Amino acid sequence: MVTYKCFSCNKKISEDQIGKRVRCIYCGCKILFKPRTAVTKIKAR
Repeated sequence: MVTYKCFSCNKKISEDQIGKRVRCIYCGCKILFKPRTAVTKIKAR
């Protein structure tokens, strides 16, 4: 199950709650993102 976060209100939204419309069900914001679970560090050359 994929969970997204709203960029505006920062609430968690599951993929089932979104449906076909990509909007936050709480505030109506159109910007949703998937939070990263692990931090990846890349060493610069």
